[in-house]
Amino acid sequence: MNLPEPTSRLHQPTRRALLVAGVAALSGCASTTSLLQADAAAGASQTGAWQAVTFPGKALTTYRRDVKDGVPAWRAEAHQSASMWRHRVSLEPGQFDVVRFSWWVDRLVPGAALDEAGRTDSPARLVFAFAGDDARLSMRNRMLFDLAESLGQERPPYATLVYAWSNDLPVGTAVVHPRSDRVRKIVIESGDAHLRSWRQHERRLSDDFQQLFGEAPGPLVGVALMTDSDNLEASALTWYGPVEVPGQAGSQGLSIF
Repeated sequence: MNLPEPTSRLHQPTRRALLVAGVAALSGCASTTSLLQADAAAGASQTGAWQAVTFPGKALTTYRRDVKDGVPAWRAEAHQSASMWRHRVSLEPGQFDVVRFSWWVDRLVPGAALDEAGRTDSPARLVFAFAGDDARLSMRNRMLFDLAESLGQERPPYATLVYAWSNDLPVGTAVVHPRSDRVRKIVIESGDAHLRSWRQHERRLSDDFQQLFGEAPGPLVGVALMTDSDNLEASALTWYGPVEVPGQAGSQGLSIF
């Protein structure tokens, strides 16, 4: 998501409005609407842990349970929209390492560029949120996080790691959010060669976090799916399979679906 660029030439009320919008976009937690888009046929017992995470002024991507090529999946359909579908978790460091997941992407978002403000749409993202010691944040990040809370929003996670599909960036490219270094993406799919087929991924989450942030991860507190096409006013269609986090150090692990 893109944050507005502040400028000293704006009047103070306008600057505040832009900053507020920026915090909302940065946090990814402007508003959480529990079960807002759950498929009614799935039943409350199946979807109770999922929440729609919305962004101010943005249409919502639709997430619903489906079966794709025989695989149980969440179908994500974006039409000039952006929102996340989040599952809260609670795993301490040492209780997680490997993560396994899959996705099926129908098409790229024409003109999208993960590393260029205003063009950061992506058909597929898997988002991991981590807690941590906020005292280690930069002054700018602490101010942004405090402002989010003062406006009645959720406090952004200490760190957010995103696995993403890019139009053209090489696999392995790391992208830092243009407004906060607490959100970092790593490209794990690129281009159109593997569209319209199930793609299986296994990542060492702790290693990727260490590589991107230069420190060990704190507790894992959230996992989210995100398909968006709002910046370029386009459409996107993706299916996400279950997310598996095998247990470590005697922990039970997670299967998120």
